[in-house]
Amino acid sequence: QVQLVESGGGSVQAGGSLRLSCAASGFAFSRVGMGWFRQAPGKEREFVAAISGSGTSTPYGGSVKGRFIISRDSAKNTLLLQMNSLKPEDTAVYYCAADVNRYNYATSNQREYDYWGQGTQVTVSS
Repeated sequence: QVQLVESGGGSVQAGGSLRLSCAASGFAFSRVGMGWFRQAPGKEREFVAAISGSGTSTPYGGSVKGRFIISRDSAKNTLLLQMNSLKPEDTAVYYCAADVNRYNYATSNQREYDYWGQGTQVTVSS
């Protein structure tokens, strides 16, 4: 069955960096779009970044553009999110998601994603 397992979350001071990983299994990882989303306490889940199966399309949410980098290692079936210049407002639970029913799309629309991981907590202190 499909599994998405996030790791790499933790606590960091403002200005620091973290790298999140999402280990994927149960589907053709290299062919499908993947995304990162986050949800802060009391707020709706929001789009962070996405990447197409080929890796050529990488849209970002406005609040993270220029600071976060999404990538994928298809040899390891792993989705990555490098987070730099972290701010307290980046504090949230971060989720990876898979859009397995379409080939090579990178979408910010969370309704298009079919599977979700359990999330990993990122806390940024000022």
